[in-house]
Amino acid sequence: MSDIAALFTWVNMRFLLQGLGMTLLISALAILCSVVLGTVISVMRTSNARVLRGIATVYIEIFKNTPLLLWIMFTFFVAQLPPIGAAVLAFTLFTSASVAEIVRGGLASVPHGQYEAARSQGFSTVQTYVLIILPQALRNMVPALLSQFVTTIKDTSYLWGAMALQELMGRGMILMNSYNSTAQIFAIFGIMALIYFIVCFTLSQIVRAYQRRLKEARAA
Repeated sequence: MSDIAALFTWVNMRFLLQGLGMTLLISALAILCSVVLGTVISVMRTSNARVLRGIATVYIEIFKNTPLLLWIMFTFFVAQLPPIGAAVLAFTLFTSASVAEIVRGGLASVPHGQYEAARSQGFSTVQTYVLIILPQALRNMVPALLSQFVTTIKDTSYLWGAMALQELMGRGMILMNSYNSTAQIFAIFGIMALIYFIVCFTLSQIVRAYQRRLKEARAA
């Protein structure tokens, strides 16, 4: 037990929490960029222009049917971007395909009469989406976007193996190299698992609470 107790120093905990900060930073940037790119792709896919629909469809199919690790390695080894930039770009490209489908579902939830009302008032297509459609659709997209955020946080664990980026998993692996006891190594795994669980469970509870409020608002 003394071996395990030796792990719980301020230096070790700060080291892991700094890794968690890197994990959350990359995840948040990737989700924000994915929402922007995914929205553009989703609007393209619902466009009347056949070329735009085709481009959006090809993009979604490519990234939905290829592994995330492939794009992490591409942005880092082929594009030769800095580690954080490569990570954010890889996650943005990959996650945008899923976000585009989430946005498409949100757009579909807005009554078609809203589009017609906007056109009758002289709004352009861009104004219609930005001022009328997307604000209404966002309310229905929030739970799915938060769930995607949880997935992105967990998937950042690939970054250590692909580019040795010191996010939470990477720092945990570095910490393991400082200890020789099997019990200590398992304890470090347990600490990392607990941190991931607390963060992801908290976000999941926020999703559930928001969904309950949404149902209550609709029932009222």
